[in-house]
Amino acid sequence: MGIKLWNMKIVKTEIYLYKIPMVPFTIATGTMEYAQNVLIKIHTDEGIVGWGECSAFPMIVGETQQSCYLLAKDFAAFWKGKDPLAIEERLKELDNIIAGNYTAKSAFDLALYDIAAKAANQPLYAFLGGQQKPIESDLTIGIGTPEEMAKQAAEFVAKGVSMIKVKLGKKPADDIERIKQIRAAIGKDIILRIDANQGWSKEDAFPVLTALSVYDIQFCEQPMHKYYDDFLPALCAASPIKIMADESVFTHHEARKLIQQKACRYINIKFSKSGGIHEAIKIHDIAKANGIACMMGGMLESRLALSAKVHFAMAHDNIHFYDMDTCLLGHTEDPVIGGVQFNGMHISISDTPGIGATVDPNYLSKLESCVV
Repeated sequence: MGIKLWNMKIVKTEIYLYKIPMVPFTIATGTMEYAQNVLIKIHTDEGIVGWGECSAFPMIVGETQQSCYLLAKDFAAFWKGKDPLAIEERLKELDNIIAGNYTAKSAFDLALYDIAAKAANQPLYAFLGGQQKPIESDLTIGIGTPEEMAKQAAEFVAKGVSMIKVKLGKKPADDIERIKQIRAAIGKDIILRIDANQGWSKEDAFPVLTALSVYDIQFCEQPMHKYYDDFLPALCAASPIKIMADESVFTHHEARKLIQQKACRYINIKFSKSGGIHEAIKIHDIAKANGIACMMGGMLESRLALSAKVHFAMAHDNIHFYDMDTCLLGHTEDPVIGGVQFNGMHISISDTPGIGATVDPNYLSKLESCVV
């Protein structure tokens, strides 16, 4: 490619309020009526462009689309003229600018990895040391009435879905009825996963998990609020359903502590919590070293960030579960060109260098944006 990798420089960054309309989607912490995403394009003096996307979920991460957009301007200004291939150094600078705010940081992380893989003329999964492998995702049902949720589950199965993730976290009796009706509607052969999104009290978590265990549940994500993490070891030991930590693990430090305390059986990795690929690798590796399988999850990303997640999952063998349905959760528009493709819930990605996805310029032209 004739790229002078030793002195590549960032020359400008385009930032977009990447708002995607969607059918309202409800979890225990609230309802989202559109995907609150931010899209960035980092341009280099070698002509390589890195694409990144983050998806804010305010009630979980404490960030909004607007806060991510404003921070993106600061991040872009700080990186201008610097080497995008010095990934660790660049990301450390963002931590020096502001603590936390991992969602905003994740868009910049993805863009750097996109640039690096393109510079190496490799698809991202290969750049990360992986290879193509089959991936099948679950499909998620948001919270509704038991009857509505059971009807939707039956429709999923009729379309060939073999794994269903069910959002819970409301009144225990109502949640039990939801799963009872869903299991009755889909039969015994479909894999069921549940996610309480921190919704149950520490007093209710064990009784409701015990009651739900008769319905053959693969695992439960985040049964209690993360400020009750000190109660997780006892719950994990006693629960008849395996516990997966989600909101309790943003970085590898939380992963390390929960693993040491035997507070979970699995961990859900999300770029919007970890700040992107660089930290997600650390979470994956510490979990793998301790025999804790991981899931690749997400917020409400479009197929662009989803493509990055597929690359990551292909490159990391301790990702055993795939919750890769973010753009299928009611998005009413799909402006992404290239990227991840679905055959039912089976997922594939091309060997295009980098993430392998862009966004339709016509769609971008309608969005609020700036250039730094």
